[in-house]
Amino acid sequence: MIQGIGHVALTVADMETSLHFYCDVLGCHRAFDIHREDGTPWIVYLRSPDGRFIELFYGGTLKTPSAPNRVGFAHLCFEVDDIHVVAQALRDQGAPLDVEPKQGLDRNWQCWSHDPDGNPIEFMQLDPTSPQAAARAALAGEVQV
Repeated sequence: MIQGIGHVALTVADMETSLHFYCDVLGCHRAFDIHREDGTPWIVYLRSPDGRFIELFYGGTLKTPSAPNRVGFAHLCFEVDDIHVVAQALRDQGAPLDVEPKQGLDRNWQCWSHDPDGNPIEFMQLDPTSPQAAARAALAGEVQV
């Protein structure tokens, strides 16, 4: 059975620009690189602060426009401790802040940005009364049985 999400994979147009955004702005760490058999770069693995991975693939050339009802990838979400601190850090780093902090219908606080290739990124501060928090607590109860 599934143990968890292993990674999110994105193909990027400019690796150095993407590495700056994900590492210098968001705080991920470059974990390791994988090269093809001929020695050319293929994938850079980033580790997020919780230990999960983001794969960045070299060679993106065709951008897919983001649209609310597009089928497929919608966004990447990072959980954060303080949404207002994150929003200010994005502003301070010159990163785009597409949606200012606001409380969603699930009671969680969120703000939005996007990476250099336009992939939407949500930052979410979990509210203790949210359905996600309740589901997480229920899961923790199941695991401890």
